[in-house]
Amino acid sequence: MQILIYGATEVGYMITSRLCLEHDITIIDEQETLAEKFGNLDISHITGSGADIATLEKANMQQTTLFIACSLIDEANIVACWTVKKITPIETVCFVSKHSIYNNLTADVHHRYQTKYDVDTVIWPEQLLTQDIFRIIMVPEAVDVEYFDDGQAKLFEYRIKEDSPLCNRKIKNYTFPEGVLIVGITRESILSIPSGTSEILLGDKVIFMGTSQALDLLATNLFQKNNKITSAAVIGGGNVGYFLAQLMEQARIKVKIIELDEDRCNFLADNLKTSLVLQGDGTNLELLEDEAIGKTDVVVCVTSNDEKNLLCSLLVKQLGVRKIITRTSNEGNAKLFEKVGVDVVVSPKESAMKELLNVIQNQDADILALVAGGQGEVLLVTVAKTFNDTKVMDLDLPNNAIIGAIKRGKKVIIPNGLSLISAGDQLKIFTITENTKAIQAVFHQ
Repeated sequence: MQILIYGATEVGYMITSRLCLEHDITIIDEQETLAEKFGNLDISHITGSGADIATLEKANMQQTTLFIACSLIDEANIVACWTVKKITPIETVCFVSKHSIYNNLTADVHHRYQTKYDVDTVIWPEQLLTQDIFRIIMVPEAVDVEYFDDGQAKLFEYRIKEDSPLCNRKIKNYTFPEGVLIVGITRESILSIPSGTSEILLGDKVIFMGTSQALDLLATNLFQKNNKITSAAVIGGGNVGYFLAQLMEQARIKVKIIELDEDRCNFLADNLKTSLVLQGDGTNLELLEDEAIGKTDVVVCVTSNDEKNLLCSLLVKQLGVRKIITRTSNEGNAKLFEKVGVDVVVSPKESAMKELLNVIQNQDADILALVAGGQGEVLLVTVAKTFNDTKVMDLDLPNNAIIGAIKRGKKVIIPNGLSLISAGDQLKIFTITENTKAIQAVFHQ
């Protein structure tokens, strides 16, 4: 696939570095010389604006499959997408950073007046990040949560602690609820696909796939020592903190939100219904103690400053909070955050990348989710109509791939080695990244 990217930004680099091995990437930017890190990537560079027709013509738009606008200016991204549509009717993806612009581009009223110049996909990373955090909050102890088929199938990721019945046990030696599979284990930041003889060790992050009921039962038996989340504290009252508080209010979770800026506090107080808004610094230990933040079920640190988020996380951990979710803008900080005790590290860039990879798909495969920092992914593969019934154990799948779920009609099946794969089945396949083509070949012979 030939992809044209407008904007040599941090987001642009993230996209380019992820895609350049499998796709032909050209990046447009006003700077004549790109940052040094781009020099290590096999890409082309054109100097100019993504909204300039002459610049776009240099990029050989007729051969381009996808246009991604991710400059720092929302309006420039929108105009660039419109301009591209004048030249060729390819798919466009527009990154935005403002709530008002996102709402304007995605409002239902726009469907009344659709034109050939409309932006195909609008990505607001903070909105996606909010959704990711909320899913994790709603499953106590989980460090990642994904839903498939309207919640009939789920993916839960848990960190193994000393008191876990799974600690220091081989997978084959534990009886899991029917309808549950372990599809991945991350150990020392390296993801692997396990077998029955794989041993689960302290500190491992174990990835389960299964039916909704089976995973809920697993969570109750192994991980949820307490009832569901009933109280939360949010440090940082920006967009993510505000929208997250709204979602938690709808889930009847008691929320305290700490924000330093007085004007922003007034906005939060006027627009949130039941949340308690506290003006103050989330790194003020006295404030945290006075407000009994240590007794809340979960604390979410989502200021725009990584260092402040880390300090807040360390302070609330000292106060005894059992679950901490922390935002980082720099993916390189994620490992550090986890090493010092942060339970879940989230990134708006990573959330945006998940959404983008859903756009970059071919006819028969779709990336439903990224896990383990992008090392693994859940693919949706539709089995060809010409495919002959085959047992899972007889499939010639790559070693680093496992079928996590089969959807046949309205039924979701969690397979074992004897399960049959039939024409028309929709498969959720957990695999190491960059395995899409090899997996597709198995089901489209």
